[in-house]
Amino acid sequence: MTISEVLKKNPKTAEVFMKHGMQCLGCPSAAGETVEQAAMVHGADADKLLEELNKVFENEE
Repeated sequence: MTISEVLKKNPKTAEVFMKHGMQCLGCPSAAGETVEQAAMVHGADADKLLEELNKVFENEE
């Protein structure tokens, strides 16, 4: 899933992305980069990032 898709499903995930150094959530890369790819580019731990994103979605249920 791309960053844009995650943000569309739950805008509250923006806080998690920014916490992990991904400040440019509206840039063209966000539309084409998967969460895993973005984590690699930004030197973030992909597993930790996904864990935190999943928690945001779980709290919405």
